[in-house]
Amino acid sequence: MKSKKFASGVFMLILVLMLSAWTSSSKQNNSDNTIITDQNKIKISQMHSGSGEVPKGLKEAKNPAYKVGSQVIVNADHMKGMYGAKAVIKGAYDTTAYVVTYKPTTGGPLVTHHKWVIQEEIKNAGTTILKPGTEVTLEANHMKGMMGAKGTINSAVYTTVYMIDYIPTTGGPIVKNHKWVIESELSAE
Repeated sequence: MKSKKFASGVFMLILVLMLSAWTSSSKQNNSDNTIITDQNKIKISQMHSGSGEVPKGLKEAKNPAYKVGSQVIVNADHMKGMYGAKAVIKGAYDTTAYVVTYKPTTGGPLVTHHKWVIQEEIKNAGTTILKPGTEVTLEANHMKGMMGAKGTINSAVYTTVYMIDYIPTTGGPIVKNHKWVIESELSAE
């Protein structure tokens, strides 16, 4: 039991050091996008990492189950290496989250049942929850070809959505500011 707590503490200390190093290296205009900690270089993922900016009008959650800075386990498999990953909460917001199917603006195959796009990332969505089958234009930029894509709502849920930083279980770079996971896809570490 003590060894699990120790290992967990060491992991979080390393994660904090890496995030601190990334922040200070970003301020110094680090051109190779690496974190240097304990004499190791960890490349920051450019493919799925986000800016940390949130859509206009998005409201912070008043009483989220997981507060900003909390350490959690991800129980979602939106991407390879996500399920079972250790993560840190970067933001918590109350909104409607949608599963959508869309055709990327860059071409390629239809993306089916993408999780999650939120109310504030859908053009002219207003405040009413959109019904399955509603055709929409996406204003999310989570993936290449998503911004401006035409899509269809598959399902909706009003919930707390979280932005997270996580270390993929498959190894590789830290994924920064991943948008979005919902409350039911997380558990306490």
